[in-house]
Amino acid sequence: MRFDVLILGSSSATPIYGRHPTAQLINVNEQLYLVDCGEGTQVQLIKYGVKSNRIKHIFISHLHGDHYLGLIGLVSSMHLVGRKDELHVYGPPGLKEIVELHFLHSQTELRYPLHMHTTQDETESVVFENENLQVSTFPLNHRIACTGFRFDEKEHLPAIDREKVAAVGIPTALLPSIKRGQDYTAPDGTVHRWQELTIAPPPSRSYAYCSDTVRTTRYLPSIRQVDLLYHEATFLHEMLDRAVDTYHTTALQAAEIAAEAEAKKLLIGHYSARYKDLKPLLLESRSVFEATQLAQEGNWYPI
Repeated sequence: MRFDVLILGSSSATPIYGRHPTAQLINVNEQLYLVDCGEGTQVQLIKYGVKSNRIKHIFISHLHGDHYLGLIGLVSSMHLVGRKDELHVYGPPGLKEIVELHFLHSQTELRYPLHMHTTQDETESVVFENENLQVSTFPLNHRIACTGFRFDEKEHLPAIDREKVAAVGIPTALLPSIKRGQDYTAPDGTVHRWQELTIAPPPSRSYAYCSDTVRTTRYLPSIRQVDLLYHEATFLHEMLDRAVDTYHTTALQAAEIAAEAEAKKLLIGHYSARYKDLKPLLLESRSVFEATQLAQEGNWYPI
């Protein structure tokens, strides 16, 4: 099953050097989820060949403009191209008011149902769940209310070992129950354990998204042993004072967090406009956590 992340925006605060404010698209088994929606997100979706009407759920981390100012434009464009399917938006208190106020004064009545879900930044909380995926929020420490998001793939059922099943002569109608862990008893009384008749599934995967935050241990339990960790790395560590003042993280600190959380891989982004060349940020992070990559727009990162 597919589980990938497409970087649509990697810049902090403002678009610069061809980089755009924060936005990411997550593909889980061909279901698309948008995380943050900075200015220009819908243009980036078009650029990378993504049909916006395939997106059913949008998650907004906080109400600084570089993380949500593209939302009104995207929601409006979905309306203009004739969207009918409902859209769910998850975000902090105030986002619902912002969206409703815009449509009130523009006298816009959407052609599709828009459901606004309010998140909270005090405790970890499950905000979405289906047969393939669970999405949780967890509190970060930024200047205003801000949450991270963790995407956990549901445990897969094992696959049927076709050769063994055929050799035993098990009726096709019983295969779903065997996949769910039920043994098969043959007509002669022989019991065939379900483990012998199936192939173990691949392990479930996980992705954690740490938006703007100062370095803290508060959210470490929420990102523990994640397969891919995205973490903001706005500054080089030589600007630690600036990072602390603005409630942001350095590339070195992002790497330390990845190591402490026992993440398998780290993706850093949310780059300050100070840095046209991003290589120093990458090298600084890799000095602590080797399995680090730069979040580069247009790239898919498999989990």
